[in-house]
Amino acid sequence: MQEQLDWTKMLVGEEEWVYLIEVVVRTAIMYIIILLGLRLLGKRGVAQLSVFEMVVIISLGSAAGDPMFYKEVGLMVPIAVFAVIVGAYRLTTFFMAKSKRFDDLVEGKATYLIEDGEFSIDEFGKEALAQDEFFAELRLQSVSHLGQVKTAILETSGNLSVYFYPDKEVRYGLPILPKPYEESFETIPSKGKYACNFCGNVEDLKAQQSCECPKCSHKHWVIAINEIRLR
Repeated sequence: MQEQLDWTKMLVGEEEWVYLIEVVVRTAIMYIIILLGLRLLGKRGVAQLSVFEMVVIISLGSAAGDPMFYKEVGLMVPIAVFAVIVGAYRLTTFFMAKSKRFDDLVEGKATYLIEDGEFSIDEFGKEALAQDEFFAELRLQSVSHLGQVKTAILETSGNLSVYFYPDKEVRYGLPILPKPYEESFETIPSKGKYACNFCGNVEDLKAQQSCECPKCSHKHWVIAINEIRLR
């Protein structure tokens, strides 16, 4: 004989319906505690948070989850966890304000990815940032080649700050649109300006010439362009 569907067990599990009231109360209390915790952390928006601050907020969220629906976890446990996390955060930020070295240790430093229209290869290599991802970020800011960019800085928050050359000062640079970038040459087809597809260095090259980049020693070149940035 087929068993009947136990709706009560499916909806509230092994607990009684009255436990839902306790869950509501627990959730309301934890919601207030989370708001107080975030208020103590400061007013910066999510987009401005550093990796360190994101870790703190994720820790607060993890501590808040279990007490909302596990009756075995008392509310004093997450309150103690919150107190430790917020206290540690306040202490850490205090030492960060006092010591630049400690601040750099916790949050890292801003990284120059482009300087004077070329990749800062040594700095770029330190970041776990794929070239395609970086190019996409630049294209979203209407950049079509590196010659339009004076400086690009990866901030400690993960945001990309880009400073542009004025239109009159735009130089020849490595194109970052997919099709032009993929058309690279090892043997130069015709005389003109070419950009190294690894570092962005621009050189005047002759036809039928095979050339090693003097800055990074790579041998693949892309036709350089000097279009102004369209806004």
